Amino acid sequence: MSKFQLVVVGGVAGGASAAARARRRCETCEITVFERGPHVSFANCGLPYFVGGEIVHQDSLLLQTPESLRARFNLDVRVRTEVVAIDREARTVHVRELETGRTYSQTFDALILSTGSSPLKPPIPGIDRPGHFTVRNIPDVEQINAWVGDRTSDRAVVVGGGYIGLEMAEQLRRRGLTVTVVEALPQVMAPLDADMAAWLHAELAANGVALHLGNPVAAFVEPQGSESARASVVVLKNDQRLEADLVVLGLGVRPEVSLARHAGLELGTLGGIRVNAHLQTSDPRIWAVGDAVEVRDRVTGVWNVIPLAGPANRQGRVAADNIFGRSSTYDGTWGTAVLRLFGLTAACTGANERSLRKAGIPYQALHLHPGSHAGYYPGAEPIAIKLLFAPDTGRILGAQAVGAEGVDKRIDVLATALQGGMTVHQLTDLELAYAPPFGSAKDPVNLAGMAAQNALNGDVTLAQWHEITHLVPSNTLILDVRRPDEIAQGAIPGSVHVPLDQLRSKLDQLPRDRDIVVHCQSGQRSYFACRILAQHGFRVRNLVGGYRTWRMNRGTASP
Repeated sequence: MSKFQLVVVGGVAGGASAAARARRRCETCEITVFERGPHVSFANCGLPYFVGGEIVHQDSLLLQTPESLRARFNLDVRVRTEVVAIDREARTVHVRELETGRTYSQTFDALILSTGSSPLKPPIPGIDRPGHFTVRNIPDVEQINAWVGDRTSDRAVVVGGGYIGLEMAEQLRRRGLTVTVVEALPQVMAPLDADMAAWLHAELAANGVALHLGNPVAAFVEPQGSESARASVVVLKNDQRLEADLVVLGLGVRPEVSLARHAGLELGTLGGIRVNAHLQTSDPRIWAVGDAVEVRDRVTGVWNVIPLAGPANRQGRVAADNIFGRSSTYDGTWGTAVLRLFGLTAACTGANERSLRKAGIPYQALHLHPGSHAGYYPGAEPIAIKLLFAPDTGRILGAQAVGAEGVDKRIDVLATALQGGMTVHQLTDLELAYAPPFGSAKDPVNLAGMAAQNALNGDVTLAQWHEITHLVPSNTLILDVRRPDEIAQGAIPGSVHVPLDQLRSKLDQLPRDRDIVVHCQSGQRSYFACRILAQHGFRVRNLVGGYRTWRMNRGTASP
């Protein structure tokens, strides 16, 4: 009897993990991996850091080689070999060796597609000019390093403000280049809400990166007159011209599905391969994983494309398990992700406000700014946290955080709580590790739960930062309960100042016929003030996130 034959198309996160898991499930089957690139398993998330020099040796990016995979897992890995067609009826893939041009066929009993994604390159005039680069694989960054290495490239324009765009902006600045980021949207980092992305805008500016938002590229052209540009002059929609010696295209990615499409497999509305919970395609002998597939958003239930390494690795494991008789499901994604940008870390999990509004899911938003660890221990940094939760049950819907320290572990805790179906009430009871250098007796996650619980229990009514624009000219009183030294650093125009510790003695100076919105620096002291005022009969709301959130977003009319 012939051996069971598994063919995996594509390596990196999804394909390589699927092949390795398959070997652990079946020692006797034949497993063949076809990868059209030169590397079967590399750390594509580390590519920007190789450009910037934080990762010094290229070999550090190679997680596995064909030789190491054969030695450890007995895998037949064939790089620089492209699968050009699938014959579903004959259960055969047609293959071409890129270096020799030789073609042949390989039969399969089961097939896993891990074809990944390809960089978006919209039909912008001049987009294919020399000196324009995408960042998807090791050859890409080798070309960037070679281009920059002759020292005639000192002005870089990064088009796109997503993960790759911002990481490349950081690393090119690290190499001493002048960097400009151009983003068609009104904010960078679309997974974050605009009021959280604002912290990243400020960090870019603080590190000398020019930022053009809401102003897409119209064309890439030759320099004219006194202009000089080794790559292109980047012309924006508003006719502004940016001289660039290097252009990095970080416009996002699209699922690479040409192989699946030509094989007649079902595709989803977003262009990815449609799979079931077992990661089977419309052909029960073909599975698909990674950037090429559409998956369900675990909060909103809508289909989504999530090009992240973590989900791809888990999907590879699930597909292999199902092929070899162990029922396993991939139930969707929470979209948990993290980014370092100079001195800040930004992270998110679950839904943001835009996706909740689009899905018609009611929510409440909460901002707070707790310290990364105990305030009395040196070095504590504020973390801007945004928590989204259901206004009836308190079920957690999503969270975002930005700060200099402690962001990743708080988002990881909230991602775990989200997957566990927890409510904000349960966040208050989480027993988290505490010592002064690491946290506080009331961890930021606990505080987020407590603040949300106060709102759900009716102890306080919330006001959002974007409401201030409309409240100031109205009959609402904006009450600032911060210390005088904090007021000296700035205040909301038109606000009235009464320090918290003097509030009880000045109640007779406050109007009882007007609504009052109270704020402090971050929202905690103003909550205390709200409790005082509410119990004395005042109509009062607390400005969530306080002055910090308002100041970072002032001039913005809506979230």
